[in-house]
Amino acid sequence: MPGSIVVGGQYGSEGKGKIACYLAKEMNAAAAIRVGGSNSGHSVVGADGNLFIFRHLPTAAILSDIICVLPVGSYIDTDILHQEITLSGLDRTRLIIDPLAMIINEADIKAEQAGGLMKCIGSTGSGTGAAVLRRTQRSRNTMLAKDCPSLSEFIEPTTPLLRKLLDKGERIIIEGTQGFGLSLLHSPHYPFTTSRDTTAAGFLAETGLSPLDVDDIVLVIRTYPIRVGGNSGPLPGEVDWDYVTIHSGSSVPLVEYTSVTKKKRRIAKFDPSIVLDAIRVNKPTRIALNHIDYLDAGCRAINGITDEARREVTEIETMTGTTIELLGYGPSTDQIFSRSHAIRKTILHSEFIPTPVVV
Repeated sequence: MPGSIVVGGQYGSEGKGKIACYLAKEMNAAAAIRVGGSNSGHSVVGADGNLFIFRHLPTAAILSDIICVLPVGSYIDTDILHQEITLSGLDRTRLIIDPLAMIINEADIKAEQAGGLMKCIGSTGSGTGAAVLRRTQRSRNTMLAKDCPSLSEFIEPTTPLLRKLLDKGERIIIEGTQGFGLSLLHSPHYPFTTSRDTTAAGFLAETGLSPLDVDDIVLVIRTYPIRVGGNSGPLPGEVDWDYVTIHSGSSVPLVEYTSVTKKKRRIAKFDPSIVLDAIRVNKPTRIALNHIDYLDAGCRAINGITDEARREVTEIETMTGTTIELLGYGPSTDQIFSRSHAIRKTILHSEFIPTPVVV
């Protein structure tokens, strides 16, 4: 059951894409699966230092030897997908799309943008929600991937392929989108949600695999949670970007914009409540915490974790009752500190035996 699921523990943009790519590389994964639609962008920095923002491809597409899978639960904007294939230089033989994946059409995009959701709940207007609605209505004008000529070279049932890899003991990474606080089913802030369930169980259902195939659930959170700009819903402890810049000691202003709509993100102090909800529902085996450099900009200067950042990480662990394994302090997969790796290195050079941690 060598399957890993990467899931967001707040309101999206926790850095799931970077973590998913890191895991694919570290665990020598054979396949990476990206679920969901074009309404969320995942960022990853390539070996050449270039930033890639993918709305369909898994971030592991930048690696040279991994199969990229868009499963049955995908909602695909074909123009965006083809742009990403070209941008990433992905070998087209390494992309597999399930024939039952859903195609987002121009009518979906227009309907969503005209429907008022962009203004009243901060929707991206990508057409993903409209496509989900059309699918549930069993509309006769629904196009699936198998009916789309521009995707014909990629079409193959994905579950048999994934089952074959799993049966051989190969690692598979499922890259979830958005965050627990945006789940259509589980968010405490409905209707300020996305159009799908954003839990590990929801992502697994969209993939077409069994719960027995999973042995690793990685909950990704960030030191300062964000929401998209505008009327996007509650954000406890909201501050502004000047506050984050000053607190971190950064010499340059810190600010983020959404990868899809390019709106300035709202930001807040760390709030444990939504994370605790996400832990209860997802039952993660380990946790990754990104934006450690927002706690102390010195992390980037030393290419590691400063004492001040460690102190604040400990406070977050106390608030959430967890032990955090992965600490991210920059956009690159090289800017991730793994505590489990550090423990293994310590064991090699001493008699130190760590106490097992249960998350």
